[in-house]
Amino acid sequence: MATGHKEAEGSTAVLTLSTIAFTVMFAVWLMFGILGKPIQKEFHLTDVQLSWISAVAILNGSMWRLPAGMITDRIGGRKVMSFILAFSAVASFAVAFANSYHMLLVLAFLVGFAGNSFSVGVAWNSAWFSKNRQGFALGLFGAGNVGASVTKFIGPPLILATAGSTYFGFVKGGWRLIPVIYTVLLLILLVLILVGTPREDRMPGASKPVSEMLEPLKEMRVWRFSLYYVAVFGAYVALSAWLPKYYMDVYDVSLTKAGLLTALFIFPASLLRPFGGWFSDKFGPRRAMYFTFTLMIVTQALLSIPNLLSVWTFTAVVFLMGCAMGIGKAGVYKHIPDYFPTNVGSVGGLVGMLGGLGGFFLPPLFAYAKQWSGAPTSTFVVLLVLTSICMVWMHLTIHAMLQKQSPHLSNHFEAPASNTQETR
Repeated sequence: MATGHKEAEGSTAVLTLSTIAFTVMFAVWLMFGILGKPIQKEFHLTDVQLSWISAVAILNGSMWRLPAGMITDRIGGRKVMSFILAFSAVASFAVAFANSYHMLLVLAFLVGFAGNSFSVGVAWNSAWFSKNRQGFALGLFGAGNVGASVTKFIGPPLILATAGSTYFGFVKGGWRLIPVIYTVLLLILLVLILVGTPREDRMPGASKPVSEMLEPLKEMRVWRFSLYYVAVFGAYVALSAWLPKYYMDVYDVSLTKAGLLTALFIFPASLLRPFGGWFSDKFGPRRAMYFTFTLMIVTQALLSIPNLLSVWTFTAVVFLMGCAMGIGKAGVYKHIPDYFPTNVGSVGGLVGMLGGLGGFFLPPLFAYAKQWSGAPTSTFVVLLVLTSICMVWMHLTIHAMLQKQSPHLSNHFEAPASNTQETR
């Protein structure tokens, strides 16, 4: 294991390259948010059919996060991240040649594997950074969520400019060119990680039995944090895929404009994650979560009212909701290396897995809610109910805990510094 100056150099390379790789893989994971509309037109799909394409990608990018985090702790992030890059490159290339709806479903599921890179990166960076730098490192790595905006920017102009063309004699232009471009980027990053990160990796769980790695999952707070992550991350993932179509259907804007407007939600929800880590360090993660859920409830309530908001007012309110999500994502993950320093892979993997699975269930739920109600704004009613449940559960739990520990603190958000370890 590297030490001293070499450790600093190794950790910087791990953080830099893992963050870039995660950003691209996040873009690959959610690329159907922009590709969906051209795909729907070509294959004559219903809204519900289209929602399942995004949903199955999100499913496969979530369901392996727990084992991926555990394997990373055991064999090192360099190997696991390299494998995900290689697998995702092959799957992404295959998407360009899909010729039926059912084939698209299978390939969307396979390409979604890229989403599991999140728990790999969390465990990998946690192993390379000391406790007093983990918050910053994980916040910066998590900002790779901004990859969700990459396809929003490059997709529409490339789709329009290359439609009807063929490249290298076998790659069609239009929406099919995007996954080929991502294939090239993934392979480049695979080489950079193999060349640029330390061969001698850090493996905090190398000798730990699987039963010991899973032990923290028996604690209720881990599952409660997971529900919080459904609200701040699962909803973020779902909206990143859903909003372009929402803008086009409700406000009758072009695909290019819909992508740009969606990016105004993605940017704060991603780039404020490092700030959320700082806020949680300074004021406590509970205050961060109270702020997050309060602002989310207010914005979702406004967005739930039919025919009220103009496109720019809608975008401004969605922007504020994205700000809250960005801070909240860091607030949730602030707890993990503090309370489970030797089990970051398993705990972070479970929280990430359940949060991502929320992103799997929500797009079809949005589609069915719209189908049942006839109101596109039913999307935000679904999110309002979810966030309200999180807020009530968090408040009741914290109030009961502080009342039990110290009755005079029952109206506070945080316990004293000498008694910050959660017992719930």
